Amino acid sequence: MSGKKLQGITFGIIMSYAMAFGMEVYNTAINQGCHLADGSFSSMTNSVFLHALIEMSYMGLLVILFSNLWGNRFGAAFAARHCAPSNDNPYFCRILRQAGTVAVMCPTMSLTASILFNIIMAGMPVSRLPAIWIGTVLKNFPMAFFWNMFAAAPFTHWVTGKIFREKTV
Repeated sequence: MSGKKLQGITFGIIMSYAMAFGMEVYNTAINQGCHLADGSFSSMTNSVFLHALIEMSYMGLLVILFSNLWGNRFGAAFAARHCAPSNDNPYFCRILRQAGTVAVMCPTMSLTASILFNIIMAGMPVSRLPAIWIGTVLKNFPMAFFWNMFAAAPFTHWVTGKIFREKTV
């Protein structure tokens, strides 16, 4: 396996788990009613993080699966349609790739979570799935976008750079 291939795999694993953790913290805090309490999200307790770590353990695997099946390809295609690294700022192209990936991964993971948590675990009727899914996307998309842009991606680039001691993917 080439160094670039190993670097790409490492980047993908770290990014998948960074996104899964951030989204699980957000959704766990909402499910626990933190956003409704005095102080809003500032009222979170450490139990939010423990619960998020547990859910991240398997949701991260699903993120890896779906991002490798279609999320990364869509993100790369979106960026390729709107910029060329040879002509445009490479950072701008990277941001477009991230945005394109979030645009497909958020609905994908929202559907997965809707099926898993609402239909299978909570026993809601399948006939409610379209409304549950759309509501989940509306709730998750802003967080997924900003978490990716300002936390998960910078963190993943930093860690991958430290591991490989060179410019990250």
